[in-house]
Amino acid sequence: MPKISTEDGYLTVLNLFTADAPEKQEKLLGEMRKIVDAATYEGWISSTVHAGVDQPGTANFIQWRSGEDLEKRYAGEEFKHRTLPVFGEMTTSIRLLQNDIVYTQRAPELNGVTEISPDRDDYTVITVFGVEKENQDALVEALSQDHFLKVDGYRSHSVLKGRAARGLEGSFVVAYSQWASKEAYDAFNSQPEGERSAERKEAEATVRSLITSVDSNTYRVVHTRSAGE
Repeated sequence: MPKISTEDGYLTVLNLFTADAPEKQEKLLGEMRKIVDAATYEGWISSTVHAGVDQPGTANFIQWRSGEDLEKRYAGEEFKHRTLPVFGEMTTSIRLLQNDIVYTQRAPELNGVTEISPDRDDYTVITVFGVEKENQDALVEALSQDHFLKVDGYRSHSVLKGRAARGLEGSFVVAYSQWASKEAYDAFNSQPEGERSAERKEAEATVRSLITSVDSNTYRVVHTRSAGE
């Protein structure tokens, strides 16, 4: 199963689609499964499809050997004349985000591995932060904190530094986190300010001071496939 790691050197692409109705999400998922199951692209490593929970939409966490391999895919006739038009009919927005994994941390029970798989029951949160280019590294640092480790229901979080994008202007950073349940994540978010650790409050204040926009949704992993399977 695909793993999130700072050591593998892959280009990580997050394709984030939004929809305006649950039935369109289901159609999106069906089309994404077809593409993933037929994938034989040079340099493609894996694709992991996520279904939106709080809002209709999908996310595809894709690992590529290099940016050059990805650009060959984007330049192909199939992508330009079939894939994008088909998705355009079912979505309200399309963002294709190229990233480098720069930080990952996990709860001790995960034994040093952050795995993304439909065999797990993770409640996954993907948040995209807009940021000025000169503040991107500072935002990465602010998001790369270990104050989660003592939080009930926390499993992992990873920070992705944006490299390039289609459908999103400007620089960005992505936070990808896994939780045991919606209840655990909501409890973390709704914790009163006075009960939050000093480290958490400092990190959150820094993040607020740096970002220009924020957008988030929650997901369940529903399908994955890797090259050679």
